[in-house]
Amino acid sequence: MSQGVHRGQGKKRAFCSDPERDSALIDAFCDQLWLQDGLAAATLASYRRDLAGWRDWLARRGGALLAAGRVDFEQWLADQFGAKAKATSVARRLSALRRFYRHQLAQGAIAEDPTLRVRAPKKPRHLPKQLSEPQVEALLAAPDTKTLLGLRDRAMLETLYATGLRVSELTGLKLAQVAHDAGVVRVVGKGSKERLVPMGDEAVAWVSRYLRDVRPQLAGVAKRDELFLTQRHAPLTRQAFWALVKRHAVRAGIPSASLSPHVLRHAFATHLLNHGADLRVVQLLLGHADITTTTIYTHVARERLKQLHAVHHPRG
Repeated sequence: MSQGVHRGQGKKRAFCSDPERDSALIDAFCDQLWLQDGLAAATLASYRRDLAGWRDWLARRGGALLAAGRVDFEQWLADQFGAKAKATSVARRLSALRRFYRHQLAQGAIAEDPTLRVRAPKKPRHLPKQLSEPQVEALLAAPDTKTLLGLRDRAMLETLYATGLRVSELTGLKLAQVAHDAGVVRVVGKGSKERLVPMGDEAVAWVSRYLRDVRPQLAGVAKRDELFLTQRHAPLTRQAFWALVKRHAVRAGIPSASLSPHVLRHAFATHLLNHGADLRVVQLLLGHADITTTTIYTHVARERLKQLHAVHHPRG
C-alpha cells in the first residue's frame, strides 16, 4: 500500500512546477531544431521566446511543460485574446508549442500530444502591400547615386527588386554568393536551403559599379565577407535597411500605407505574375517550401488585372 502511495507521490512531484527543468527542456529542443533544420538564429530565438512565455504562464499556475493538458491550452488561448493579442501572434506561438510537444511525444517524454485537439485561431487574410511598376521605378531612382551611400542603396534596391530576396537574405549576402559575371545570386534561405536566383542586367550593372567604386571605400582595411556595408565597415541590419527604404520612399512620393519591410519582394512576385510568369517558377524564386504561401500573390495580381481591364477595356 505504502509503495503505491510512494509511486503516486513521485508522479505528482515530477509534474509540479520546476522552471529550471522546463528551461532545460526548451534548451534541448532548440538545440535539436538547430541540428536538424539549421534554423536561423532569429527563428530559434522566436521559438525560445514563445516557449519561455508558455513555461512562465504555466509556472504561475503551478504547472509544468510536460504536465500541460488541453484545458491549460484553452485557458492560455483565452488569456491571450483577453490581453488583445493578435491572431497571427497567437497562431505563431501555438505553432511553436505544437512542434515542441510533437518532439516530446517522439522522445517518449509524454504519452499524448496535448495540442492535438487545440484549434488554432483563424488568421485574417492580409494581402501583401504592393507597389505599382511606376512606383517601383520611382523608388529605385530615389537614391542620389553621386554619393557613395546613394550608389550602395541603389545597388541594394535593384538587387532586391530583381531577385525577390527576403531583407534578411539581402543583408546577409556574402561576396562569394554573388556571381555578377554570370548574373546569378546563390541565396541561403530559411532552413539553410539554397537556391539560385537570376539578377537581371540592370541589377548586375549596379552591383558591379558598387563593387568597383564604393565597396572598397566602405570596407576600408576591414576584411568583411558581406556584400553590402555601412560607413562603419559593418553589414547593414534589417532595421537599418528598412529605415533607408522608408527614407527613399518619401523622396519618391510613395505613401507610407504602401510600404512594408518586404515591399520589393512583394512587388517582385506580383509583377512577375502580372507579366505571365508561372506560379511554380515564382515559388522557386521566392524560396517558398509550400506553393500555398505563393498563391496569395495571385490574388494581388488578379486585382491588378481587374483594374487594368476596367481602365482599358471598352466595356470595363
